[in-house]
Amino acid sequence: MSTSRTAPPVAPAPAALKARTGLIQITVTGVLWGTTGVAVQLLREGTGLSPVSIGFHRLAIAALVLLACSAGRLRTLLAALRAAPVPLLLTGVGLGLYQALYFAAVALAGVSVATVVSLGLAPVLAATWESLRARRLPGPVRLGTLITAVAGLALITGATAEPTTAAPAPLLGLLAAAGSGLGYGVTTLISRQVSQHTAPMTLTTISTVVGALTLAPMALVAGVAVDVRLDTLALLLHLGIVTTAVAYALFYAGLRTTAGSVAAVLTLLEPLTAAALAVALLHEPLPLPVLLGGALLLTAVAATYLAPTRGDAA
Repeated sequence: MSTSRTAPPVAPAPAALKARTGLIQITVTGVLWGTTGVAVQLLREGTGLSPVSIGFHRLAIAALVLLACSAGRLRTLLAALRAAPVPLLLTGVGLGLYQALYFAAVALAGVSVATVVSLGLAPVLAATWESLRARRLPGPVRLGTLITAVAGLALITGATAEPTTAAPAPLLGLLAAAGSGLGYGVTTLISRQVSQHTAPMTLTTISTVVGALTLAPMALVAGVAVDVRLDTLALLLHLGIVTTAVAYALFYAGLRTTAGSVAAVLTLLEPLTAAALAVALLHEPLPLPVLLGGALLLTAVAATYLAPTRGDAA
């Protein structure tokens, strides 16, 4: 009489498990970032804080949390700052300014438009800059993504030209969103270089501290005082801890095992989450041209990262 034995289940390889964990971390990051716009709009409606003041609160809270977590590594932070002071300071200043511009875009043009335009323009502008720096015309794939992005932006602009309750100054909001995207792209190019020899958490801690200090003078002029209410405190803590400190920690941890191109596509969950929340919670209108324009812009972003590097700017 023979007995059959069932083979024990094979445990996933450590590398595969780490890769899967990285994908989950990046995915969660995109969703968390997507809640930023709605939180900013709710804070504005409930407190009257200016966009720059909200940006200051967000970065200041994140900086305090990250400094508390880095209490035993202060020498490491100072050593990194001494080793590369200019790029680290520029990264922090850029972080503060492009976030303030994004929050202004949310106030002027609405959550959906601000998020799609600011997120979509940054990688496309970065790809254009790299082509110009290489002193060659973009290849056909890269050129196609640029045309697609411009077409998407044109559709969004045409559909949001008229002021509404959710978008009182849409054209100014689009300019602010474009400025935010440009600032994000430039800051990313700078931080990409310094990240090669600076630990992710060190880079994040220094940049949030510098960003908060950059916005502090403007925020003090605009006013930073708020009524201490439970809902206001919850929104500020959400922006500072969840969408900044935790989200960036997850993002950089996920990048250890996730290719940059895959991470970029996964973070497209940010505008999708922002648009869904804006429609559901803020009752923002989402006309068909905005949907089509957003789809074109995000398609251009995906193509920018997934296009073959041979013959195009990487």
